[in-house]
Amino acid sequence: MSEISAFIIAGGKSTRMGPGADKAFLLLNGRTLIDLMIQRAKSVADDVFIVGPKEKFSSYGRVVEDIYPECGPLSGIQAALNRSRTDLNVILPIDMPFVDPAFLSYVIGEAQRNAALVTVPKAKSGLQPLCAVYRRGFLPLAEKALKDGKYKIDALFSPEIVSVIDFNDDNMKQRGFDPAMFDNINSPDDYEAASKRVTPITRAKNYS
Repeated sequence: MSEISAFIIAGGKSTRMGPGADKAFLLLNGRTLIDLMIQRAKSVADDVFIVGPKEKFSSYGRVVEDIYPECGPLSGIQAALNRSRTDLNVILPIDMPFVDPAFLSYVIGEAQRNAALVTVPKAKSGLQPLCAVYRRGFLPLAEKALKDGKYKIDALFSPEIVSVIDFNDDNMKQRGFDPAMFDNINSPDDYEAASKRVTPITRAKNYS
């Protein structure tokens, strides 16, 4: 646990949720998304940080601010790795409250067994770069891309540096994982659906 850091990317804007909406403070069963994601992160890491504005999140824990603001999630990953003092770093989005701690532990275990700079799951919806484990060695690649005005995370995922955990719905279920864990809250309809299926959070078991 002490060799893993976790970072919640919480600084993005939510245009699809409506004017003035901030996903971090949406409530699910009386708890904000930021609270839920902090608990998810703490299930797999002792060192947990929030990537976003200090004025919004300092009361929730340790905050890392973007070095390249307004540049999308890649800037959050860059800020996280720049702050990190551990080799392995779990990156999580603010809007994926159903991600399974046991699944995160599984991905961490895979990352510990390989030398890839990024260990990323791939599900039916595609790669999940904001539910992945990054080594600090990814930092120079992220910085160069941001300086060059290139903000797409997947574009940096060359086969030489990335280990993809390829799942489909069937083999996820065979391992005891729900494919719906990757559902994001991106719209009012997503939020309404999520409000009906909040599940308890448990401590992740160790797959390493």
